[in-house]
Amino acid sequence: MWTNPVVTRYISGRASTAQQTWSRLLTYIGHWDLMGFGYWAIEEKSTGEFVGEVGLADFKRDISPSMQGDPELGFALVPRVHGKGYATEAVRGGLSWADANIARPRSVCLVNPQNLASRRVAEKCGYEVFEESLYNGQGVLFLARTAERKAGLTPV
Repeated sequence: MWTNPVVTRYISGRASTAQQTWSRLLTYIGHWDLMGFGYWAIEEKSTGEFVGEVGLADFKRDISPSMQGDPELGFALVPRVHGKGYATEAVRGGLSWADANIARPRSVCLVNPQNLASRRVAEKCGYEVFEESLYNGQGVLFLARTAERKAGLTPV
């Protein structure tokens, strides 16, 4: 998935190498061991095939505004399932788990302003834009989902 330029277009702008993908996997495992939360693989129910990943992390990004201490939502799916609602379903599932297991008042999400599909998913799941900035030379929207939005005030 991470070698596909359609997947990485709005995330890093370039396909990942095998080494970068391996490092990403190790980071995900480390999150579960050290933080008690992390990423899950997304499997298509009808086929059992891997179609993406979703989760929360604390990447300790050197970014302003600071997101230190706020779990950061992330998700990516293979292109063949884009537009089928899998991302929204997976994000809602991950956030349901997080609401029950992570005692933090908010979570955050970074989205490239050009990535309208990911922004829609985040907003459907209760995230609201609170800042616009640059990260790694690319425009980025900062979104947050607060305890109030978790409590059922999010339109479905």
